[in-house]
Amino acid sequence: MILSSSRLRSRFLGVELENPFILSAGPSTDELDITRAGLDAGWAGVILKTTSLPTTDVDLVYPMMSSFNNGDDILGMGNIDLISIYHLEEIVKRISILKSEYPGKMIAASIMSDSREGWQTLVRALKDADVDLIECSFSCPQGNVGEDPGKMLAQSVSATEKVAGWVKEAAEELPVLIKITPQVTDIVAIAGAILKSKCDGITASNSIPALMGIDIDSLTPIPQVDGYSTYSGLSGGAIKPITLRTIAEISRNFTDATISGNGGISNWRDSVEVLAVGASNIQICTAVMLHGFGIIEDLTSGLDNYLIEKGFNSVTELVGKALPKLVSHEQLPRHQVRSAVIKEKCIGCGRCYISCRDGGHIAIKWDSVNRLPDIDEEKCVGCGLCLLVQPVDGCLSLKRVD
Repeated sequence: MILSSSRLRSRFLGVELENPFILSAGPSTDELDITRAGLDAGWAGVILKTTSLPTTDVDLVYPMMSSFNNGDDILGMGNIDLISIYHLEEIVKRISILKSEYPGKMIAASIMSDSREGWQTLVRALKDADVDLIECSFSCPQGNVGEDPGKMLAQSVSATEKVAGWVKEAAEELPVLIKITPQVTDIVAIAGAILKSKCDGITASNSIPALMGIDIDSLTPIPQVDGYSTYSGLSGGAIKPITLRTIAEISRNFTDATISGNGGISNWRDSVEVLAVGASNIQICTAVMLHGFGIIEDLTSGLDNYLIEKGFNSVTELVGKALPKLVSHEQLPRHQVRSAVIKEKCIGCGRCYISCRDGGHIAIKWDSVNRLPDIDEEKCVGCGLCLLVQPVDGCLSLKRVD
């Protein structure tokens, strides 16, 4: 059990972290006793669920959770949750309690509002409470703020820069993260607006609006609320590729940007990927909801062992390491490759044959007597489809032929 080691320690926006794993603003950080349990388990810090002013009406609907599955595996989770039912005064109290009980942990809070006065009132109260960091939710529908009603704040470059500026004006030296949405035309422009506002970092990113499914018996969208439904925020492993692309785009265009990675991270391998494209730490919500706070042991031990194996002395040395190998399509090497069957590992299932026959280039012949595939190198282009369906790792490979 490795919850902390010298390799895992880092400094994030002036806050010392024993490991890079933070509990993201969400259900797991909305009750004081549950938050305590997470910090006791070994998480390096917590961002309390998004709070608001007492005048904000928080009208939650139940049931709010849904998912889409592959057999018993949950590929993605959806929720129609909004923000915390606990308003500013209660969050201020909790910050004081947690700061006292967990002096070595990062205690942060998430906020939202719909006016300059509201944002700045929230910031000043949290600052007086000695919070370590403030995260601003720009990635949930929050009213007009001078833009189209119902749109997310971070879907507008001008609104993002303006409101982030309000927040930083009130926060002064207190670190501020702006949590964005990947559902935009140009993520680089949004990130640029945040950096222009002088805010300290970006949380990339949030759940994605989605329709989780249809009950085909009642023809009612999911989740069902007394015969009706609405769009959910999709989270979990299904959105990891979008998170990776979002972080990579920001990191490639703003090399000095501080990024907190969030969205679809389920295990230590996912965390390596997110760090490698430019995030400085990892926020997790859905995986905790599904598997519990105890995953922190696998996260820390797996990441620490990986750092040792690869010769990294610190987790910070891993940040951005994959970016030099990320290029445009035009810059990719044009090598010729072909599939090859590794006969000693083939189990004769025929999946590669069927996929190539019906979705590839009809480049695999099938010996029905011996149940063996055979690659026709004149037809094979090396698309890699057959490798995706192989049931045994290594029963197919790609070889260069140029």
